[in-house]
Amino acid sequence: MKTRITYLQPPSSPFTSTQATLTPSSLKISDLDAAKEVRVTVDLSEVDDDEVRSILTNLHEVHIRWAREQPYGIVSPFGSRVSAGLGVGVSPLQGGDDGDGEGVCRLLRRMFGTGIECANYMDSFTSPPVVSTRFASTSTYQFHSSLPEHNLGEYIVKNICREEGAACAAEWGAADSIDVDYDAVSRALVVSGYWGQPVTPEGWTEEIRAPGRDRDRVEVGLLGTEKAVEAEEIKWCANCSEPTLFSFPSRHHVLPREATFDVSFPRPTGTHPTMTISLSPAALEYPAAPEDTTCALHAYLTLPSYIFGDKYQLSTDDPLFLESHHLVALRAVSGATDLEAPDWFVPHWGSNWLLELATPSAGQVPEEWNVTVPLHLRYLRPSESGYRSAGVPWPVVFWACTAEEGTKMGTNPFDRLNLGWDGMFGPRTMFYQVHPSGEKTRHVEDLDVPVLRLEEGGFFSSKTVELGTMAAIVLGLLWVLWKLGSVARSSGRKKSDKEKKSQ
Repeated sequence: MKTRITYLQPPSSPFTSTQATLTPSSLKISDLDAAKEVRVTVDLSEVDDDEVRSILTNLHEVHIRWAREQPYGIVSPFGSRVSAGLGVGVSPLQGGDDGDGEGVCRLLRRMFGTGIECANYMDSFTSPPVVSTRFASTSTYQFHSSLPEHNLGEYIVKNICREEGAACAAEWGAADSIDVDYDAVSRALVVSGYWGQPVTPEGWTEEIRAPGRDRDRVEVGLLGTEKAVEAEEIKWCANCSEPTLFSFPSRHHVLPREATFDVSFPRPTGTHPTMTISLSPAALEYPAAPEDTTCALHAYLTLPSYIFGDKYQLSTDDPLFLESHHLVALRAVSGATDLEAPDWFVPHWGSNWLLELATPSAGQVPEEWNVTVPLHLRYLRPSESGYRSAGVPWPVVFWACTAEEGTKMGTNPFDRLNLGWDGMFGPRTMFYQVHPSGEKTRHVEDLDVPVLRLEEGGFFSSKTVELGTMAAIVLGLLWVLWKLGSVARSSGRKKSDKEKKSQ
């Protein structure tokens, strides 16, 4: 097992040598104000779970991304986001034994908990959109689930680090995001956790002990950010009291803190809610990318099955519609987009939408720029109150900029790939992340959806409506048959009259 722990301090928090004490058996960190990443790499044979090993053996690759609903900050090089909840990308191994695809769902329930509604990757998962076959690098199937809480920390301690080492000492339950990756080529399972800030106000205070087994490794990095020379690069210093500087190109970059967006649904939402994405003036400014690049602002929506967009409406080229909503185009869509099916008839988890957003002209940036996306709610099951709560995660908003031909993106040891939306762009694309507003306690919008009200008695009880509907259908069918019979008899009499006249 290999464990890599990285602390990244902002420029406002200088590092002193007294905050890190190295001994032959451990490294002690004291009151360190920094973002933190813990990355654990194990061979599949080291995982102490026979069922999980069996499931992963039949898969080519698995990419799991979980992010908390509450606001959290990101810093370079960890400058990427996904929508709140659990996102999964899976590519089955050709000729594998998991033909029904149920093993993937069992894997998710064993790692994260039993609250994941998933049957198999053939029915519950969706096929991701492919913008260009030349650049396609996404998984074969995708899945998303609202998962405010998880049991992954317990699983890591019990089955991966086996209750020993620095990986088990990490507070996985407090992590802002967690990634799990596996590929059949390396047969390595990689688990990464990210904390945007220390879990205590005083900062990180912990002791990282040397591994107990000879084959295990622990790497610790104390880094501080520096201003990069090239626009596509990020730059740090290691042990900044005696700096060792290094930099390299990065796919993901972080915009200034003022570059934010907010999400809301005007009330009352009804059954046709409109998502409003409000962008600050700083978010609309062209990112500090290299001069030869072309950038465009995008939003990637992850919509559960009970809410969806009309792909025929959003893919229009009508300039009046697009300008009124501050949209440029619908670039990609996948998943459950049936316009008529109620939610209980939709087997898939939901749908993904990649929209290119319009920006105001240079020099005419308003105080607030609102992008509106018209959506639709499916019919949900009845409830006693007459309403059901439906959570809609905030989208991911980012600038996508094409990099220069000679730029190589494969040298960043902290790069984060397979996020669901990054694979739809070219391999040299750079992304500049717009920050979700921290004014709300959750990056999930709850909608009150009107549904049929369940009542034991009364004229408008669900049973009465059900029987009344059936009666109306039967009476309507009888009326149609009666009319058809009347027409047939009338035409028969006219034919008989004509025959008599001809005789």
